[in-house]
Amino acid sequence: MDIALEFGYRVAWALLQLLLSPFYWLSVVFIAIHYRRQMLLERRLFSVKMHSWIEQTWRAWLGGMLAGLCVSAASIGLGITIPQSIVFLLWGISIVLLLFRVRMLCLAYAAGVAALGQTVLRFMPDWNPEGWMGMLTADLRGMNAAGLLVLVALLHAAEAWLVRKQAPTFASPLFMESKRGRIVGAYQMQTLWPIPLFLLFPAVTAGEQLPWTPLLSGDIWQQGWMLMAFPVMIGFSELTYTYLPQEKAAVTSSRLFMYAVALLAVSLLANWWTPLIAVAGLIAIGMHEWLIWQSKFEESGRSPILTHDRNGLRVQAVLPGSPAEELGIRVGELISKVNGIPVRTKEELHQALRSSAAFCKLEVYNNSGDLKFVQRAVYAGEHHQLGVLLAPDDDVNYVAVTKPASLLHLLSAPWKRSGYAGITKDKESSA
Repeated sequence: MDIALEFGYRVAWALLQLLLSPFYWLSVVFIAIHYRRQMLLERRLFSVKMHSWIEQTWRAWLGGMLAGLCVSAASIGLGITIPQSIVFLLWGISIVLLLFRVRMLCLAYAAGVAALGQTVLRFMPDWNPEGWMGMLTADLRGMNAAGLLVLVALLHAAEAWLVRKQAPTFASPLFMESKRGRIVGAYQMQTLWPIPLFLLFPAVTAGEQLPWTPLLSGDIWQQGWMLMAFPVMIGFSELTYTYLPQEKAAVTSSRLFMYAVALLAVSLLANWWTPLIAVAGLIAIGMHEWLIWQSKFEESGRSPILTHDRNGLRVQAVLPGSPAEELGIRVGELISKVNGIPVRTKEELHQALRSSAAFCKLEVYNNSGDLKFVQRAVYAGEHHQLGVLLAPDDDVNYVAVTKPASLLHLLSAPWKRSGYAGITKDKESSA
């Protein structure tokens, strides 16, 4: 009973730490800015709002909270601990990397740099600076780098789950120019989650000892312990024009899970044989970069799928709560006929819809190639295309220029920002 009461007290104190942490709320504000920018970009491209940035921020916060609790439970069981000075160091490294690439906000990069820094310091035993630099150097030398990298692996396992569950619904449609100069439909899948972590921290107290022996750093818990809140942010960023969002999320989720398993195995081995810490640090950074390269290479080797063909018009997105959603039309499907009239252009679609003012009947090929028939009454004031956003033709006004995003670009206007779907500009002026 004593350990339960003390654990509850420590959890409450850690929650208070989290609520008072500027880094946690900074990450939530950063995510809100990101989703608001995405909403503005959608309005610029399609003149409609596909997503609510407030709702997306809320869902990302809730998903991050659930993932954080699961990772925290595993971390507490293993006995992963990070000194407070290392927490600030990791945030400092992340902020510096963020200035160059938004995706480098991922903890894998900061933890990998810290692990490699510890390896370098072990070859410089006589270097002992003074002041705060000396304290930071001592903490970096003494930190459990293997435990930190185990934490990174657990976070990526949680990220794999979040990508599979949430990333498809966060996908934002856009138009881009393919490598052959053709305008095609694509999806920006850039999602961020704030993760609250609660980690064990050794302390000399009069409280109870841990009722179990942690796998990592088991000897340091003999004098006492406390819980510390450690907010981090994880993210997923993909641009795809050869997969549907749910397909891309499934592929990426599987690869992220394999990355987590590989990093976890090497990091656990490094806990017993320290030379492997450098190897684990390189895996944390290098394999993460390989996942990004592999995705880009795969995209370049496949054909775009969001294009029209002789059978009809390709659906790129469906507005939430629209008639098309009620009809069961899905992303990637092909609208072949409307009210019995074949449609091959947007103009033909509009004329076919106007041929019957109060009712519409559609013939649609689903993503398996099977034909289905859907019908519904049409009411005044509804979307002129039933809430369907079609793949682009050659007459689009804006296309997205895709470049890696930095923090400065993220904070700029959505049509002036570079990123996975960042800069949008007039198609004619970009030729």
